[in-house]
Amino acid sequence: MVNTCGIILAGGNGLRLRPITKVVNKHLLPIYDKPMIFYPLSTLMLAGIRDIAIITRPQDLKLYSELLSYSDDLGISLTFLKQDKPLGIPEAYIIGKNFIRDRSVTLILGDNIFIGNGLGRTLSNSIVATGAKVFAFPVQNPTEYGIAEIDIQTKQVLKIVEKPQKFIGNLAIPGLYFTDNKVTEYASTLKVSKRGELEISELLNIYLSLGQLEVEQFHRGVGWLDAGTIPSLLEASNLVEVLQKRQGLKFSVPDEIAWRNGWISGDQLQKNIRNNYGSDYLEYLEKLMSIS
Repeated sequence: MVNTCGIILAGGNGLRLRPITKVVNKHLLPIYDKPMIFYPLSTLMLAGIRDIAIITRPQDLKLYSELLSYSDDLGISLTFLKQDKPLGIPEAYIIGKNFIRDRSVTLILGDNIFIGNGLGRTLSNSIVATGAKVFAFPVQNPTEYGIAEIDIQTKQVLKIVEKPQKFIGNLAIPGLYFTDNKVTEYASTLKVSKRGELEISELLNIYLSLGQLEVEQFHRGVGWLDAGTIPSLLEASNLVEVLQKRQGLKFSVPDEIAWRNGWISGDQLQKNIRNNYGSDYLEYLEKLMSIS
């Protein structure tokens, strides 16, 4: 079994969401009925990852530690690391070097939401011992994402291009990256780009040049949303609302995932239920217990 850990990058200033984010970190904003941070946390938990670091701004460390103060009651370990100034996604590996140590790591961006059937199995099977793996997802606006350029004849990935202005394909790379521990070494060699940050595309291209990057397209039934803008924040909330009401199930409930993974007992779940007294979240957990 691969010795692994996870990182949630929840820093940044949320400029595209101003004035909402002037005093509140965007990853604390609600996606329908849960804080945004619950979604990437749940994604890592679905992948079977129990040792997780959250990287955020210094002024937000206390808020996250208070919100997730019951992490021990979820059977997971949380570490909080500060990001003084956002310098691009690869900076997370530099900040988290001492956390990662000799382990493989799964990095997820705090505003990326994944929902779908069989997602946990897909994610847990993607944890790597060596090299790197990412997923691809077709989009209508490829100029806004890192795009995988594919050779039409061989179907091989040629390179990852950050926000290409000329059309090279429509397969975007979501903010979910599975890598070995060498990622900290590779990240430290990157130079700041013209955009003023370290580029994740350049980091992935290092793995690609070594023949160690796997790109897999998400199967149908898996949805991906980037909730970093006002329209996408609303769309994500609306999607979660519709799916939850239709199915009678909630998505991205850390307490439920911990319980179903066998990380906590039914008694512990009952204690967690009492900590959410008076909420719809409580009623959902109580319903789970009554039909189990």
